[in-house]
Amino acid sequence: MKEKILTGIKPTGSLQLGNYIAVLKNLKALQDRGECYIFIADLHALTLPIEPEVLRQNSIDIAAFYLACGLDPDKSTLFLQSSVSAHAEANAIFQNYLYMGELSRMTQFKDKSAKMKESAIGLGLFAYPVLMAGDIVLYDADIVPVGDDQKQHVELTRDLVNRFNNRYGEVLKMPKPEINKVGKRIMSLSDPTVKMSKSDPKGDIFLKDDLKVIRKKIMSAVTDLGCEVKYDPENKPGISNLLVIYASMKDISIEEAEAHFVGKRYGEFKGEVADAVCDVIGKLQERYQHIIETKAYEEALKKGAIKANKVASETLKRIKKAVGLLTLE
Repeated sequence: MKEKILTGIKPTGSLQLGNYIAVLKNLKALQDRGECYIFIADLHALTLPIEPEVLRQNSIDIAAFYLACGLDPDKSTLFLQSSVSAHAEANAIFQNYLYMGELSRMTQFKDKSAKMKESAIGLGLFAYPVLMAGDIVLYDADIVPVGDDQKQHVELTRDLVNRFNNRYGEVLKMPKPEINKVGKRIMSLSDPTVKMSKSDPKGDIFLKDDLKVIRKKIMSAVTDLGCEVKYDPENKPGISNLLVIYASMKDISIEEAEAHFVGKRYGEFKGEVADAVCDVIGKLQERYQHIIETKAYEEALKKGAIKANKVASETLKRIKKAVGLLTLE
């Protein structure tokens, strides 16, 4: 049997190059490799303040970019998290099997809550990993492709599966995280010591940026005082980040990218990185625009929701039966 793969993106901001490299560009290979469940984590987006229209538009954009990157609705299941009520039900059950001490140690919660007033920290932000655990186990996922920042959440899901199965028998499938070797962490162009996010207009390359803007951002990227194009994240973080981006666009290793730029100056190096990025993103934007104009994402999401509901509801019945909840056919 094919392995089951689950991954998703939270619609909290405009998609950027890091999202493309970490998730979107790998979709076609993933769906050829296994049974894929690809979702838009719109319930997760509510854990921090967001305007309703922004949330709706971001969700549409993610669906359209998923399809533009080669996701085939006949091969993969594309759906909105909020279209499958089993996610909320599983969340209500699993919050009793994960503990406050564990949740308070989650790095993402500590990072985000540190920037907020205590009175403004919602329960949803604190319990974010509980909902994520439900996302994973509802589809009996074997593989969960994630970035470095989400690996801890998958490890917590594995703890939950162990705890739940030790108490009730083999009810839940044990997932494992999978992180890309190249491009697992794309850094900001304006500050290569921090991750590219969805909120820095100078340091982030957004997938909907005009190609001239993308080129300008890359040519203005922070580097260093040296002249050697070499992968050395500690001493040359800016150059290293651009090498990772180039390697990801060209589907080659970091070593191959380094070898290609031996003896070349920074200006020429940045120019080739810009060419590679604009070539890929330009073609992606054309496909995205066609999908937006035809609203092809609507049918794909409806079709995916039907299958996702069927699969998730069967798993939920298994979970409810295990804990003693009365289920009436």
